Amino acid sequence: MRLNSYFCGGNPKKMTRSIRYKQKLILISFVVSVVLMLMKFTAYFVTNSNAILTDALESIINIIAAGFAFYSIYLSSQPKDKNHPYGHGKIEFFSAGFEGALIIFAGIFIIYESILNLIHPSGLQQLSLGLAFIGFTALVNLILGLHLSREGKRMDSLTLVADGKHLIADSISSIVLSVGILIMNLTGFYRLDSFLSLAFALVILYNGYQLIRKSVAGLMDEVDTPTLARVVQVLKNSKNVGWIDIHNLRVQKYGADLHIDCHLTMPYYWNLQRVHDEVHALEDALKNAFTSNVEVFVHADPCLPECCHYCQVPKCPVRSAPWQEEVDWNLKNLSANQKHFVN
Repeated sequence: MRLNSYFCGGNPKKMTRSIRYKQKLILISFVVSVVLMLMKFTAYFVTNSNAILTDALESIINIIAAGFAFYSIYLSSQPKDKNHPYGHGKIEFFSAGFEGALIIFAGIFIIYESILNLIHPSGLQQLSLGLAFIGFTALVNLILGLHLSREGKRMDSLTLVADGKHLIADSISSIVLSVGILIMNLTGFYRLDSFLSLAFALVILYNGYQLIRKSVAGLMDEVDTPTLARVVQVLKNSKNVGWIDIHNLRVQKYGADLHIDCHLTMPYYWNLQRVHDEVHALEDALKNAFTSNVEVFVHADPCLPECCHYCQVPKCPVRSAPWQEEVDWNLKNLSANQKHFVN
């Protein structure tokens, strides 16, 4: 049995451009959040609306989260060192968890303010002007949030996805708030202001929980099924007849970076150079399928007589049984910690 381990990294220039692009997006998010926060607080001082105040307070969370996200992307881009042999990518999970905790804190504060306002209601004024301010901030947040979320998914960046989802949630809250302000302006039912704040708080708490849940899952190396399924599909599409079997497939995420382990079964009579070439072919297939950095460790297994039933190596000089059927390379089969045999 031979163990072959290779590092398969992405193009350094491409990686640098990707990191700079992520930082640029987060910096734009930070600047926009500051401007929108000022607009929301202006709307609050004009209207005296508790619901608008809660929306403005959440914008403070947006600013803090964007600042932390910028730092996490910077740190995750740092090269491996002696103390961090797998890199610094997991800071992105911590960043998403931190943002989730801030969102939950904001939700709790909003609930407190809403209940207080129900007990001691305050008069509202100039709701039309407040509606214009909040409607504009909702549109900007929606456009920016959708862009961040889309780019985050494309570049496998949890930080960008988290920031994008946060902005989209903020935008939806602002849209609902705008509808509520319009209703209050038309009907004079001002207690709706506090009820809207409570509704926003529940949505915010749920979003915060989702971010923390995903953050903890990443830090605990929980199986990322979509990423694992994508790796399986890449292997399936790139399969050649010399790759008799793949099993014990594992995928770990370090931010956007991937660490992939697997056992690759090949003919036992191949020499070391042939095995080396096939391992490199597998690594190249995985590297080309992802824009992020990919590290692959391949354990080379020799074939056994039991493998002959699904082995497709042509003119094999040591075949002991005829081919019967092909083993389906799916998520379940490739993740199993054993060679596959045909009954």
